[in-house]
Amino acid sequence: MPETITPAVPPTPPVPLSALLAREDLALRQIAGPSDPDIVIHWAHTSEMADPYPYLLGGELLLTAGVHIPEAAGSGTYFDDYVSRIVAAGGAALGFGLAPVHDTVPRALVAACDTHGLPLLEVPPQTTFSGVARAVWQLMAQARLAELRRVTEAQQSLAAAASRPDPVPSVLRQLAQRLSGHAALYGSDGTEIAGAGREQAQGVQEALSALTAVVRPPGRPTPPPDHEPDGVSRPAPVPTSPTPTSATDTLGDTHLAAYALGAGGGFVLGVASARREPGDHTIASVAAVLLSLLTGEHHSGAGAARSSALVRLLLGSAPEEVAPLVGEGRWVVVHARPESQLPDAVAASALGAALGSPLVDLARDVVRVLVPAEREPVGQPGWTLGVSAAVGPREWPAADTQAARALARARATRAPLVRHGARPGLEDLVPPADAQAHARALLAPLAAQPALAETLRAWLSLHGSWDRTAVALDVHRNTVRQRIARCAALLEADLDDPDVRMELWFALRQR
Repeated sequence: MPETITPAVPPTPPVPLSALLAREDLALRQIAGPSDPDIVIHWAHTSEMADPYPYLLGGELLLTAGVHIPEAAGSGTYFDDYVSRIVAAGGAALGFGLAPVHDTVPRALVAACDTHGLPLLEVPPQTTFSGVARAVWQLMAQARLAELRRVTEAQQSLAAAASRPDPVPSVLRQLAQRLSGHAALYGSDGTEIAGAGREQAQGVQEALSALTAVVRPPGRPTPPPDHEPDGVSRPAPVPTSPTPTSATDTLGDTHLAAYALGAGGGFVLGVASARREPGDHTIASVAAVLLSLLTGEHHSGAGAARSSALVRLLLGSAPEEVAPLVGEGRWVVVHARPESQLPDAVAASALGAALGSPLVDLARDVVRVLVPAEREPVGQPGWTLGVSAAVGPREWPAADTQAARALARARATRAPLVRHGARPGLEDLVPPADAQAHARALLAPLAAQPALAETLRAWLSLHGSWDRTAVALDVHRNTVRQRIARCAALLEADLDDPDVRMELWFALRQR
């Protein structure tokens, strides 16, 4: 007898054999084999081959009218060999059609199906094999629709649970309820951190804990010493295979599953359920993704270090003492403002990701980012940036001031990015608030006529050229002359004086 194979069933929901037998329009009747409600079929296949083994993939309801049966089959081993080959190929059940070849199901076939544990169905004359196949596909479509509805409802409930004040326990409770079992979050050392759902026997808990070790990333090996004793050779590193992201097992009637979370801290989701329903894996995978997001920032190594640094700063530690927790080396401070609107949390996070740093502070109208100096900040579309000099942790407050002044210069000159220079300029020596107050007072006579201030700015930037200013503003050169004369009168200033021009230019840059 050939060895029984595992059916290579298709990725479609199986149909309980009992559901097919319940179809009154088919009038099928089981006359042999087990009546287990867990028996399922994946498709229907018709064959009159004496040896159907090469043509079966597994999980089929094999339909035959007995055309292949020889006249003397009942006195030999024909039926026993025939049924054993179906079972070996992974067939789920056998349907025997009455008429026109056989008026009754051969008794030897009934006995062989009982012997080998293969369900045998009697198909009445009025029921065609194509009708049976159509019924199977209809039941499969109904099962697929029910599975999709169940998965969709579970996704919605898990997402709602993740938004609760206690998201991790809520997700575990919802997952355990959806799978009618037990769900638990395991830490990097294999201990259960949180759990929900039905209590499991001690043996099941131990088996589930052991299964989580299969998907947990291995710990970092202890580094070898810098020097080996004389005469001792260092062994070559042993290559390791990739760690799977999920694993399943069974213990008696209990189904076990483990899912590695992508938090980088070795967290694992473990699930134990009495039955494995279609869609369970998809539902558990959704919960694993949500738990990865919930545990990633707060419990990963980098997130824990940043939290520790914040706590130490709040408790009075100096910046240079906590700097190793967020990274060694020198840093630059970046001040940024979006060009179109005030920044929000999403935009601030995206900017931090683009600059390569998670250390982001969102204020009312500016975003501050602390960036390692080796990651040279570059201009970002839609943002205006001011960048400080590279400093150590002790100089972070001074760098914050430098970045603020660099941002003010960038906005005044309409440049996408300005870096703090080693030699301070005039604007670096005057606090921004004082500079803006001086500019408002000096330019107050022009406040009601924006065209005059814009003309004066363009004229000064082009070194007093009438023609170039007219081209830049798309007006006649006489208009430029009239506007500049009007500015001189309102400001009561000599615009030919270089000191006056310098002061006005500084004020206009602060507008």
